[in-house]
Amino acid sequence: MQDKIVIKGAREHNLKNISLELPRNKLICFTGVSGSGKSSLAFDTIFAEGQRRYVESLSAYARQFLGQMEKPDVDEIEGLSPAISIDQKAHGSNPRSTVATITEIYDYLRVLFARVGTPHCVTCGEAIQKLTNEEMVDVVWERAQRGTRERAQMGIEGAKGAKGEGGSLKILAPVVRGRKGEYYQMLYDLYNSGFARVRIDGKEFRLDEQIKLARYKQHTIEIVVDTIAVASFATTPKDARQRLADALEIAVDRGGDVATIIYPDMSEQLLSSKFSCPKDGFSFPEIEPRLFSFNSPYGACTECTGLGTAELFSEELCGLCSGARLRKESLYVWLPGGETKEDKGRKGVSIVDITRMSIVQAVEYFNTLTLTEKQTQIASSVLKEIQNRLQFMLDVGLHYLTLNRMAGTLSGGEAQRIRLASQVGSKLVGAMYVLDEPTIGLHQRDNDRLIETLENLRDIGNTVIVVEHDEDTILASDYMVEIGPGAGVNGGHVIAAGEMSKIIDDTKSLTAAYLRGDKKIDVPAERRAPGRDAIKIKGASQHNLKHIDVEIPLRRFVCVTGVSGSGKSSLAYETLYKAISKRLYATKHTPGAHEALLGVEYLDKAILIDQGAIGRTSRSNPATYTGAWDPIRDLFASTAEARYRGYKKGRFSFNRPGGRCEHCEGHGLISIEMHFLPTVFVTCDVCKGRRFDRETLEIVYKEKNIFQVLEMEVEQAAEFFKDVPAVSDRLETLKRVGLGYVKLGQPAPTLSGGEAQRVKLSTELAKRQTGKTLYLLDEPTTGLHFEDVKKLLEVLHELVSKGNSVIVIEHNLDVIKTADWIIDLGPEGGDLGGHVVVVGTPEDVARHAKSYTGQYLKRVLKK
Repeated sequence: MQDKIVIKGAREHNLKNISLELPRNKLICFTGVSGSGKSSLAFDTIFAEGQRRYVESLSAYARQFLGQMEKPDVDEIEGLSPAISIDQKAHGSNPRSTVATITEIYDYLRVLFARVGTPHCVTCGEAIQKLTNEEMVDVVWERAQRGTRERAQMGIEGAKGAKGEGGSLKILAPVVRGRKGEYYQMLYDLYNSGFARVRIDGKEFRLDEQIKLARYKQHTIEIVVDTIAVASFATTPKDARQRLADALEIAVDRGGDVATIIYPDMSEQLLSSKFSCPKDGFSFPEIEPRLFSFNSPYGACTECTGLGTAELFSEELCGLCSGARLRKESLYVWLPGGETKEDKGRKGVSIVDITRMSIVQAVEYFNTLTLTEKQTQIASSVLKEIQNRLQFMLDVGLHYLTLNRMAGTLSGGEAQRIRLASQVGSKLVGAMYVLDEPTIGLHQRDNDRLIETLENLRDIGNTVIVVEHDEDTILASDYMVEIGPGAGVNGGHVIAAGEMSKIIDDTKSLTAAYLRGDKKIDVPAERRAPGRDAIKIKGASQHNLKHIDVEIPLRRFVCVTGVSGSGKSSLAYETLYKAISKRLYATKHTPGAHEALLGVEYLDKAILIDQGAIGRTSRSNPATYTGAWDPIRDLFASTAEARYRGYKKGRFSFNRPGGRCEHCEGHGLISIEMHFLPTVFVTCDVCKGRRFDRETLEIVYKEKNIFQVLEMEVEQAAEFFKDVPAVSDRLETLKRVGLGYVKLGQPAPTLSGGEAQRVKLSTELAKRQTGKTLYLLDEPTTGLHFEDVKKLLEVLHELVSKGNSVIVIEHNLDVIKTADWIIDLGPEGGDLGGHVVVVGTPEDVARHAKSYTGQYLKRVLKK
């Protein structure tokens, strides 16, 4: 096998026809300033070609569903392995997707509970054993007679067992349960087998009549096996008992080990030859993996259909299952375990109890789980898969996440490391992994464990390519490639490439200069001392916060630090920001639990600048978000040719019909669903990606049409529109936050979380400053090179110098060391976090022996 990946003539996006050789089965780091072309090389060229070749290897039948994938703009790539991309994109907002489902842990849990879980009676809580046919007869016999005696005592007419309605016992066999279909043939076969009646969706029909079922509706079909008069239990008990036994045997055989009994009082009971409680007659449905699936009608709570909430995207828990998502029977199959928080008297652990555990708690539970010899033999392979995935998440600093955490609430870094957990669990060899900044959201303490995981992937025979700015990860790599020297049109060149041990001394490498210490981000000569004005939070107890009191000095640059899961977001976003915005704007936000919030009168605005997308569709872009697009459209509408043709401003919008390409509806791209692969976007074959129709594109301003303006990078556009303040002012702020390389019309979904955050920051910078604004940013250095971090810090400190307050949640030590004030939470993540470890200047924190942040900060300050 070839020992190198050879890339020849790569020109995707801003890459300048580069050729490069990369060693296989090594940990390779791509670095360089933001927008230099790292992702264009790693994802849009190397990974995209690997994915394309895989699709091309499939049969023509499979390819017709997957579509034609465009070849990246590269002459040739040799030595390419099957490629797996693990990027920063957080999972969608599907409320059914959780940490457990993404990692497939939940699938293995369902199998585990179905095979070795012990069912318990929902009524009495006793363990349930399998019932023989004779035991089932006893249960029905006793309950029917008990019901007759009770009715007789109440003086109800017909209690002595009249043959009419209410005096009979019906035995049914469920042959279809909650499945779609018409079932003509099955009903016809039942009729030919001698059965006379069926119950369909709760209503009885004769089999000799015409029965029409909706094809796409879910149906439950039960054969009426026999109807026995309860009076015969007393008049001819021997014959009645035998008739009941025969009917139950047929029903259980036809119904897949299950029979439905309808008693004279019209109450129903489900009996199973597998599990039924002899004490009170409660019988379990068939115990199989789908019983524990909240996506299946068989296992989902009937009230919320498995959502766990009162309605879609609501925070109010379902009134029936209280957020458990499953039907009651599913929660009464237990594995060995101690008392749970929810039920102090119960010995045993349900599948929901496990999903409510954090990763570290789940690891501890499965490491101490004791099963019988037979159970161990059955479950050994399933347990191994569960433990492998849990251990990996523990190793990459996700110990604080709970298994039922919804995917939509995960940060990009968390989502990426969870997907990595799924890949590591597969033990794939000979593949090429391409990762985008896997250290995002990780405290320095947890970096080592992540790096060790990447090295393990490499050591078992894979090539691992990471796009990364983290110093520890760069230094741990075997091979480094730096793209640059600048961003956008000024980037796209290979500045340096080689083994890490050699490239560290390369004088052409900007990254190496920072690693050597020749270039650095300076510690401020003087820090701003805390003043009298401050925001004070008292008794904060949201999530894992331990009823803490925190004072945040205003008009200062404040960093909230701590290991992953220590409570930073719970304090800064869930509690502080939501409480202030509710007070200032009367928003519908529900602030995190706290006793009091003081000092809001010192503020007039609170602005959250997070990493959420600036728009959901490709029609959203930096130009539209910052407000530069409207004046640009005005310029085109004011040209002589546009006025002559009668074109108004709306003609230059890709959001409405009139001037846009209607084939792609102004997107410029057509999306093709790839089913088990990521969605592929291909250029519209009508407008060729130009988004507008031919007539609209004939209108030019300074010899550029509207599409050519959208294709401009911010830096070019700022010069092009320098005489138009309404446009140039907004573009200048984009340049200041390091986004000079981004195109004006770059679709919002293609922007990273860090880029989207900086677009939002630039939009706020363009507004008039009041000097009484609080800015909250969550990891603003995401995706930034050392040089870009330096520029961003200048902007943030400038905001503070104008009298504003800036609070950042951050792990980057170069940012933390420049702060005026630090609030360090911990000491650990999850239940072991939520305390204030230390507050003060970076020097104060560095002197604190129990602060993990302080331990790493001490080294940086010494440099």
